[in-house]
Amino acid sequence: MSELIELVLDDSTERMAKAVSHARAEFSSIRGGRAAPQLVERLQVEAYGVDMRLVELASVSVPEARQLLITPHDPVNLEGIERSIRVSDLGLSPSNDGRAIRLSFPPLTEERRKELVRLVKSMAEDGRIAIRNVRREGRKDLESAEKDGQLSSDELARAEKELDKLTQSNETAIDEALAEKEAELLEV
Repeated sequence: MSELIELVLDDSTERMAKAVSHARAEFSSIRGGRAAPQLVERLQVEAYGVDMRLVELASVSVPEARQLLITPHDPVNLEGIERSIRVSDLGLSPSNDGRAIRLSFPPLTEERRKELVRLVKSMAEDGRIAIRNVRREGRKDLESAEKDGQLSSDELARAEKELDKLTQSNETAIDEALAEKEAELLEV
């Protein structure tokens, strides 16, 4: 296999893997029936005059299946953390006991579960589109190399098959992650 083909395939592999991991990260930000630290770790909190991620200011634990316990490393940041949770799109009311914040997750209604499944499916489709865009760019690079005489038509055909296999495997990874998240959301 020529160096050019390897470069295109390696670049495509890397970019498709990023699309899959981005889709998984998006899925983890959707609240299922259970409490998960990933829901709050990316929240921005104003502390010491700058915006910081919550995970840098506090430890997050799951004492019960439907509860998160957020314990700030410095008690001074307790109010800032509480404020950022209130203004976030989590739809949760934090309870502050002076040392830590508890977030209780109410059970999801059937309607809300279906709404979240639609949202997750939309995120999965965005991931698949990103993967297909990477494939399209890889093909364009390979086809222009063939026009320039750097690749033969046989090499181009083999490289395109490899690119298609790569695309399929990454789309399958997104579909598997989607199925897991869908099962989690629909679990009562």
